[in-house]
Amino acid sequence: MWSLLLSLALLCFSPVARAAVVTINWNVTWVWAAPDGFGRPVIGINNQWPCPKIEAKVGDTLIVNLHNGLGNQTTGIHWHGINQLQTPEMDGPSGVVQCPTPPGSSVQYKFLLDEPGTFWYHSHEKGQYPDGLRGPLIVQDPNDPYKGRYDEEIIVTVSDWYHSQSIPLVQNMLSPANTRFAPPFPDTILVNDKKDVKFNFVKGKTYRVRLINMSAFASAFLWIDSHPLTMIMSDATYLQTETAYQLHASSAQRYDFLISAIDRDSGNYPMLLALDINRDFRNASLAPAFPHNQTAWLVMDESAPFTRPTNNIDVWRPADDTHFKPLDNQAMIPAYDHLVKLDFRFCLDANGYPRACLNGKPFISQKVPALYTAATVGTNNTNPIVYGQINPIIVKKGDIVQLVINNQEAAGHPFHLHGHRFQILDRARPYAGDWPGRDVNYNPTPNKRDTVTVWSWSHAVLRFKAENPGVWLFHCHIEWHVEMGLTASFIEGPEQLRGKQFPADHLENCRIGGVPTRGNAAGNTVDPLDTTGMVTISPTVYTGATWIPPAANAPTTGGNGTSTSSPARRRAAAVAAERIQRRETLFGDSELVF
Repeated sequence: MWSLLLSLALLCFSPVARAAVVTINWNVTWVWAAPDGFGRPVIGINNQWPCPKIEAKVGDTLIVNLHNGLGNQTTGIHWHGINQLQTPEMDGPSGVVQCPTPPGSSVQYKFLLDEPGTFWYHSHEKGQYPDGLRGPLIVQDPNDPYKGRYDEEIIVTVSDWYHSQSIPLVQNMLSPANTRFAPPFPDTILVNDKKDVKFNFVKGKTYRVRLINMSAFASAFLWIDSHPLTMIMSDATYLQTETAYQLHASSAQRYDFLISAIDRDSGNYPMLLALDINRDFRNASLAPAFPHNQTAWLVMDESAPFTRPTNNIDVWRPADDTHFKPLDNQAMIPAYDHLVKLDFRFCLDANGYPRACLNGKPFISQKVPALYTAATVGTNNTNPIVYGQINPIIVKKGDIVQLVINNQEAAGHPFHLHGHRFQILDRARPYAGDWPGRDVNYNPTPNKRDTVTVWSWSHAVLRFKAENPGVWLFHCHIEWHVEMGLTASFIEGPEQLRGKQFPADHLENCRIGGVPTRGNAAGNTVDPLDTTGMVTISPTVYTGATWIPPAANAPTTGGNGTSTSSPARRRAAAVAAERIQRRETLFGDSELVF
């Protein structure tokens, strides 16, 4: 009897018993905003922008009921850094693990917050998140090893910002005239989605700062006048404490650090953030390129002047995040079963349009989401042919994967892996060239991240265990390069995905959008190895997330990329593209569509 009571008592006070279900209802809507004084339509939530912060605790189940109130665009959300254990269909990338959510429709995301840390969410639908659909996702840890060492938390988001909406920006980029493969360059920098940011800074207190780079393109530097930063976390990996003075956060990366006001402090201290849009800030032969800077303030005395100089950084020397040590001191995974080598170069497709290629091919969206293909083609789901040109990589459950990225271009790029954090065994210096093909002198206790920057003309070596069956994207987190095709797809544990069932609301959105949910990439359920109808060349008309009525969505049997839709769909796409180019975007009324 007493043992039963004791067991019940332990259960009541266990982390599992304390876990909650956190339910959020969101309506994605157009909002008019002018964060830097320039007014434009942005994508907000519940008619507000910036988008709200989500906060829960580890072990909680998060449910987000999402309604698309945009009227003229589809949408979908990725929960960046969340592992999505046993819920790969909730990861969010449209056309990969689910269908886009059409205007007037809804979708439910439901998943476990299995690990604590600083995360964020953003649209993963055709270049949409630069228009504003992104925000912080904080998962608190009741067993935080640094609990008691700080008094308050501060969230600092940094992002580049564009005065134009994303669709015309991508249309201009995906043009044969863009022979330099140039992405859109931002108009300004935002901190916490505004221009005037101040934080209370009280003597005797220590603050935990959660830094999130939500940019579409630019990395960001951070420096706080004369104050050391005690690093405690990067990309939701707890770190052994280490002091830094400057940080470099690429798009999608997060850092948690502690900062204190000490006895000699007085007045107000600047927090300088600068966008890094240089090809390689370490290369002294390249002119400095930091046209967008912003100063936030740590405020000790509101009546004191905000005059400390912030323009005295001529050369940035940020801490090397690959040298940070994980708090758990986990050693390098000693060997690997599967070597994946990806060479990145810009390229031209058969129509002369600029693309970004991995091993010579850009990612091209197919007719059936890859996770649905994996679930419905039986034993053929271990054959990469059935997935079409999404750069598929088949990995067995339990395999140790060594992933090598050779950046064969003249700028650094942040690469993100969904569903995992990887060990960074090596990140070579700029201009080190390709991986030499042998494993030498790796970090014995490597840092773990979900996003790593690979420097110009250089390489990185990553390692992870494939223990999370699903379809997981690996892509550059410069959103413009995603639209150019800089993405691969890990089909992980395909044997465990056979026969997987999907939520009714997810399938209903596919039906509304006219998207098939069974068969190979072309929707062939009879012979999945028949590649007829697969898209092999990216469309030349880019419409982004523009909603095109399903009646115009009937596919033809063409498989070469030049005729992958009906004449009605092509006419609708051309009309939509013309209206977008003329900046006649409609917003704010869910009944208005193109």
